[in-house]
Amino acid sequence: MATLLVVDDDPSIRELVTVILKQEYFIVIEASDGQEALDIAKEHEIDMAIIDIMLPKVDGWDLCKEFRQWYDFPILMLTAKGESIQKIKGFNLGADDYMVKPFEPLELLLRIKAILRRYQINQSHTVQIGELWMNKNTYEVSLGQKSYTLPLKEFNLLFKLAENPGRTYTRDQLIEFIWGMYFSGNDRTLDVHINRLRERLKEQSSFQIKTIRGLGYRLEVLS
Repeated sequence: MATLLVVDDDPSIRELVTVILKQEYFIVIEASDGQEALDIAKEHEIDMAIIDIMLPKVDGWDLCKEFRQWYDFPILMLTAKGESIQKIKGFNLGADDYMVKPFEPLELLLRIKAILRRYQINQSHTVQIGELWMNKNTYEVSLGQKSYTLPLKEFNLLFKLAENPGRTYTRDQLIEFIWGMYFSGNDRTLDVHINRLRERLKEQSSFQIKTIRGLGYRLEVLS
């Protein structure tokens, strides 16, 4: 189920939106200001953000801009500012939709589902980095003329890293993505899977999975 980030400094709005979403079995993470939202996005795999404009510390405009620079999840602006110029600004910054408070809970839910549906349809199910090609529908992996069969978790781990080459993922982000937010194992599980991937693909020279000490891993394309 999708994980949604709700960002609003009004606790009553956060509670209302959270109740609506949890009734539909979405996972909801709340933030009361823009900086807290940025911190959460670094630690969790977010599928969509619902953000207010008038936020402390980092306002909704800057938050939208930061999210668009670093992440690829859809954004719905939920705000009391209903003027056309405000909507245009939001869309120009990368928002996918815009709702004005007060809102109808059912309309909010329908819009969220529609955005997620469009986003999932548009998401690529293949990735290509140098000679590496992966298909998430068939779990095919090829490097040049050679095909590989990877265990599911190793496939998902490599696909995640290859989707955004050069981006550093924290250990917690990768663990949550592959094993879920309630994973009860230890960090060594991730290390074992990374080492297995490196061993399986050691003969290729298109990319490397680099350890970022004290933080996590990233995939780097080799020229």
